[in-house]
Amino acid sequence: MLRHQRGWSLERLSQLCGVSRSMLSQIERSDANPTVAVALAIATAFGISLDELIDPPAQRSPLQVIRADDPHYVYRSDEHCRIRTLSPLTPERSLEFYEITLQRDGALRSAPHFVGTREYLSVQRGRVRVETGAHSEELRPGDSVAYPADVAHAIVNIGRTPALIYLVDLLP
Repeated sequence: MLRHQRGWSLERLSQLCGVSRSMLSQIERSDANPTVAVALAIATAFGISLDELIDPPAQRSPLQVIRADDPHYVYRSDEHCRIRTLSPLTPERSLEFYEITLQRDGALRSAPHFVGTREYLSVQRGRVRVETGAHSEELRPGDSVAYPADVAHAIVNIGRTPALIYLVDLLP
């Protein structure tokens, strides 16, 4: 059972999918058949398709591949900034991994995230300034920084060329 494999309680699954614990228990015991809407809510909570919930693959690979050209993982793309997520999109994630390209004079400004959230950034190409609260640091290729992200923060390209950055958000 997928819930047991993930170590989730009925309460946890109930919170993630919006289906009552008693209904989930009845479904697990085969005392009730879920509607399509309920089954879809459960599949979404697990981060799988309805097909995978109904007919799970016999030997599912533990590898979760994100292809470079998959548009589902492009979080934002405009003339100033492109953000592509490099981590699976699942509800239970506590870590988010991003590739960010900031064009010349581009900036990524963020409102405070959840209390306790931290970001870890590494510059691959270009020069950027990281601002968090009243503090800032300039970074070059190979530099990295960790900072609180539960306050207003920004990443600003201060170089003459596009900047390539890898960013990890660690959620509380």
